[in-house]
Amino acid sequence: MRDVLFVPFANGMELVVAADGSAAIGEKEKDLVNVPYDIVAYFAARVAFMELLSVGAEPYAIVLQNFVADQAWELLCRGIRQTCEELRIDIPITGSSESNFSTIQSAVGVTAIGTIERDKKRIAITPKGAKFAVIGEPLVGDEVLKRKERIVPLALFSQLLKQPHIYEIVPIGSKGIYYELQQLLQANGLAFSSCSCALPLFASSGPSTSILISYHPCVEGEVKKLAKDLFFPLQFDE
Repeated sequence: MRDVLFVPFANGMELVVAADGSAAIGEKEKDLVNVPYDIVAYFAARVAFMELLSVGAEPYAIVLQNFVADQAWELLCRGIRQTCEELRIDIPITGSSESNFSTIQSAVGVTAIGTIERDKKRIAITPKGAKFAVIGEPLVGDEVLKRKERIVPLALFSQLLKQPHIYEIVPIGSKGIYYELQQLLQANGLAFSSCSCALPLFASSGPSTSILISYHPCVEGEVKKLAKDLFFPLQFDE
């Protein structure tokens, strides 16, 4: 099951909603991971947009929930705008800040809203005979900044979205590669068997630092050329 909500709208269109949140990550003394707020918002927006775009939706607005403090608003918006710039998206930001009470740890939520034609969803379209791979490495916490060169870049993600022989793209979250693969295969009515990969199958991928793709074998060379050393094929046992 994809981490997006489809809401019937009008004239064959649907609203698409995707969200991400983070807690205990920021600039407060009790935060477990210390990073500037623009980076916190950048990665939260990254996840929400990747979820939205991967199913074929067009983004129209983003909602920011700021549980840090009023003064963090502009920094958070700066991070979201950076994500938009990398994806070449220009949409409005709205939201709310907690100004009545102070918190001892940071918390931020980002919701992306878009639309899609009902019969053009990029879900459950992987056929039998497709191949599977992971692009980028699963990282979480401090690793996200320390090993940022191993994260799938948004520019590469955008390129992969345009590849006609890539069937589905699934941002990998905290449940890891194996879980997302299982969900993808089940959604397509494909038999599930054990598999192997050079990456840890059960490690958290944090803010979607890696993605799962299904693709036609004919495009593997092109995908490898684009992803370079971030390409990790999934091998299924006979």
